[in-house]
Amino acid sequence: MAKSVTIQDVARQAGLSKSAVSRYLNHSLSLPPATAQRIEGAIEALGFRRNSLAQRLSKGGSETIGLVLPDIANPFFAELADAAEATAFAHGYNLVLCLTRNDPAREIQYVHWKGSRRVDGLLFITNRADDGTLAAQLGAYREIVLLDEDVPGTSMPKVFADNVAGGRLATEHLIRQGHRRIAHVSGPAAVMSVRERREGYEQALAAAGIPLRPDYLLLGEYSRDFGRQAAATLLDLPEPPQAIFAASDFIAVGVLDTLRERGLAVPDALSLVGFDDAPYAELLTPPLSTVRQSARDLGRQGIEALLAVLAGQPVVGEQRVAVTLVERGSVAPVPAPR
Repeated sequence: MAKSVTIQDVARQAGLSKSAVSRYLNHSLSLPPATAQRIEGAIEALGFRRNSLAQRLSKGGSETIGLVLPDIANPFFAELADAAEATAFAHGYNLVLCLTRNDPAREIQYVHWKGSRRVDGLLFITNRADDGTLAAQLGAYREIVLLDEDVPGTSMPKVFADNVAGGRLATEHLIRQGHRRIAHVSGPAAVMSVRERREGYEQALAAAGIPLRPDYLLLGEYSRDFGRQAAATLLDLPEPPQAIFAASDFIAVGVLDTLRERGLAVPDALSLVGFDDAPYAELLTPPLSTVRQSARDLGRQGIEALLAVLAGQPVVGEQRVAVTLVERGSVAPVPAPR
């Protein structure tokens, strides 16, 4: 399918700035006839459709989309932001990053950017539990799309990974290698992805006839530090697990830290599966088996859903991005009894 022509393409063809072309199309800038003709000639030559742009600008649009993230240091969010920016730019929009550091006050501040018209719309990601305050603020605006995690009580378009399928794939992989003592380490209990990945884990155990052990289920944070703490707790059990399904690659890195500190090797002493397939997963020692959810697909589909909302087009209420299992060196069969 041919790539759509953007206002940036018109500006480049005419040898002018994007801002000048935008203002000309919005009738807020008078240009010499020769300059105006260059723009008109570029529009005709490229087949640029300017109706939707002119309508947006006439309503005071900023041609800017905000991407609200809890953390940019996490490579998963960085990759998502890169795909979102590329997609937004291809459609004539700028993208501005808004970092909340999981601070509720910052989250609400960025929601209000929509009300103040600093941005035309928002892609919004939070990975903390909400007491209803954030949901009430988000519900005041139509031009917002939720990514990655849900905020209960909201009805805007949403794009999530298929977390249940991912949890099931990870656990089934360990079961196929003969593991029956399988622990699960995950984030905050009230967060949607945590609940769904745990659901997939429990489904796989039940299908294999493996009883669920409460001492093998540890919930806390999506962080490396929590991975370290959880691994220490599990290794100190009277009957430690044979394998761990970590609900994020960040947690899995923390698990590896603790195992190394104790002189234990993966997968000889314990098999490990993560979730995300972050860029560093294949660079670990050993390379991490993990469930791949495409951060790029989340960013791209989020922008596309938001653009449809801005254009007044119908949008699917909830989209799920497919996940796949990536098998690497951190999983091995259970050793035969000596």
